[in-house]
Amino acid sequence: MKLVQMNAFGGPEVLETLEVTPPGIQADDEILVRVRASGINFFELLMRRDQYAVTPPLPARFGVEIAGTAEAAGPQAGIAMGSRVAVPLFAIGRDGGYAEYVVAKAAAAVPVPEGVPFDAAVALQVQGLTALHAVRRTAPAGRSVLVTAAGGGVGTLLIQLLKQAGAGRVVALAGSEAKRQMALSLGADQAVNHRDEGWLAHCRAAGPAAGFDLIYDFVGGDWTRQFTRLLAPAGVLLFGALGRFTLATSEVSDLLDEAQTIQGFALLPLLKTSDVGRDLAALFQRVVSKDLKPVIGGRFPLAHAARAHQLLESRSSMGKVVLEP
Repeated sequence: MKLVQMNAFGGPEVLETLEVTPPGIQADDEILVRVRASGINFFELLMRRDQYAVTPPLPARFGVEIAGTAEAAGPQAGIAMGSRVAVPLFAIGRDGGYAEYVVAKAAAAVPVPEGVPFDAAVALQVQGLTALHAVRRTAPAGRSVLVTAAGGGVGTLLIQLLKQAGAGRVVALAGSEAKRQMALSLGADQAVNHRDEGWLAHCRAAGPAAGFDLIYDFVGGDWTRQFTRLLAPAGVLLFGALGRFTLATSEVSDLLDEAQTIQGFALLPLLKTSDVGRDLAALFQRVVSKDLKPVIGGRFPLAHAARAHQLLESRSSMGKVVLEP
C-alpha cells in the first residue's frame, strides 16, 4: 500500500510517498480501514517545518482523521465488513492517516451515514468538533459575534453552527473576496475582507457600536491585538491559536479594566470530558438533514500530498483540504 512519510524537516517536498506492506489486524477488537479520505491540518504544516510546540521524532507520519470502509474486522469488533466509518485518530493519540489502509480499535470508529460523503466526514472531525465545542463554551444566543479566519475549515463550520445556536449578528472576517462571498453564502450577516484597506473600520461599522460580544480568534499573533480593539466592554475573546498568543501583560490588564475576558481554547482537553462518537454522529446527522455544509477546498491523491500542503500553506484554500487515497 501507499503511505506518506517525512524523513527530514522542511518544505512540502520532504513528504515522500512510500510503498509498504499493508497493516494487519493484531487484536480481536480491531478493524482494518480502507481510507477514502484523510484530512490535512495546519498544525501538520508546522510540525513539518519543526515549528510546532512538540518536535515529532523522525521518520514522521501525519494524518489524524480518516474516513473509509471496514475491509476486515476482528471477531470482537462488532463492525460489519464494508461499513462506512470515520476514525478520529487524534482522539486516541494516533496518527498515520496519510495512507491507503489504517488499523484502529473498533471502539474508536464512528458510523458514517450514506448521506455523508467521506470528505465531509473528515472535515467534521478536527474542524467540526472544534467549531462545535467553541459554540458550546461561549453561549452565543442573541449576542453579536465576529468570526475570524472565516474562510477556513473551522470558520466555515462555525458560521453555520453559530446561526443555528441563535447568535444575534454574525460578522465574518476573511482573506479574499471569494472567502467573503463564501461566508455570506453560509449565513454570515456581513463579511469583511481583511486584505482591504481600512478593514478594522469596516468591522466596526459591521458590528454594534459598542463592539462585539464575542470574537473567535483562531489566528493569533499580532492579529489578536487588532481583534481586542473590536471587543465590547465585558466581551469575550475565545483564543484558539495555540502557541501564537503575543499580548503583553499591560494589554491584558487593559482588557481586565473593561471587564473583558480572554478565554483559552484547546480541543484535546475538551475531548476527555465529552462523547466524541456522539458529537460526530450529531454533526453527521446535520449534514444528512442539510443543516450543515462542510466546505471542501481541495482534494489530492496521496502522491500529491506536498501539493496539498502547499495549497493550505498559501492560505488561498477555503474549507477543508483532504487526501483521497
